[in-house]
Amino acid sequence: MNVGAPTGHAELGEAELGAWRGLVRIHAALARELDAELEARHGLPLSSYEVLRCLSKAPGGRLRMAELAEHVLLSRSGMTRLIDRLEREGMVSRSTCDKDGRGCYAVLTDQGREVVEQARSTHIAVVRDGFLRHFSEDEMRALARLWDRVLPSAGS
Repeated sequence: MNVGAPTGHAELGEAELGAWRGLVRIHAALARELDAELEARHGLPLSSYEVLRCLSKAPGGRLRMAELAEHVLLSRSGMTRLIDRLEREGMVSRSTCDKDGRGCYAVLTDQGREVVEQARSTHIAVVRDGFLRHFSEDEMRALARLWDRVLPSAGS
């Protein structure tokens, strides 16, 4: 907690409220814009893009379902439903974990890899235009450090 910040359950101060509301509003606005652009241009919701992107970066294009849910900040049940949909659409498949047979991997298919590659430029353009262009390189590094202070590896 910062020195001089109100303590306990007092109302948020002006600076606190501005910082918090700014984060929430910017995140919501950018997520809506990303979702709309990805859906319009590629028929791919943002949550599906995030899953496919994570899988495309993973060794062998596969991750355990629980690990994938943690990466994209979804509940396990939400991840199961999303993987069900992506599997029906041919973008992922499932395979059982060899070691214990209890877990399950989500595996990126060739079709999924193609879709995420096509959508990547849209994602990058929206993120740069809607957010990153407002900051210098040094400011972006500072933001990444600040996010890591709140949630380690959040800026990674």
